[in-house]
Amino acid sequence: MAEARRLFAPREIVGILGITHRQLSHWAKSGLVVPGAHTRGGHARYTFQDLVALATVKRLLDSGVPLQRVRRSVGALRRLLPTVRRPLVELTLVASESVVLVIYEETAFEALTGQQWIIDVAALARDVARYQRRRGPDPEAAAEEKPHRSASGM
Repeated sequence: MAEARRLFAPREIVGILGITHRQLSHWAKSGLVVPGAHTRGGHARYTFQDLVALATVKRLLDSGVPLQRVRRSVGALRRLLPTVRRPLVELTLVASESVVLVIYEETAFEALTGQQWIIDVAALARDVARYQRRRGPDPEAAAEEKPHRSASGM
């Protein structure tokens, strides 16, 4: 993909994402999304991955997540998942007002706390089966499984 190797000037990023130069500059200075390259003259250039990260920040903000929470969430994700170098690019984030959920390796969790939000139903079914094997047959469950006949014999 040609776009993946292309570098974008700040004015292009502003035009593509509909953000202000001030926002872009602030996000770079605060370390939220820094330009991945610079010209020989020292001018910032953004990679396509940078563009994805910036688009993610904008989408989170548009969803009602405050900038400070976005920043804290990214920091927490870097600590929780040290192998993930670029959380805004590598992870799937879902936002609803002030909650940022992360989808990662078949689980979902809140970005700041790491609290899991999805129950692994298959794992729960295995736990139930293990419990039943340890406990043996349940006479009450067996009685419930038998069909009940009505008083009229039908």
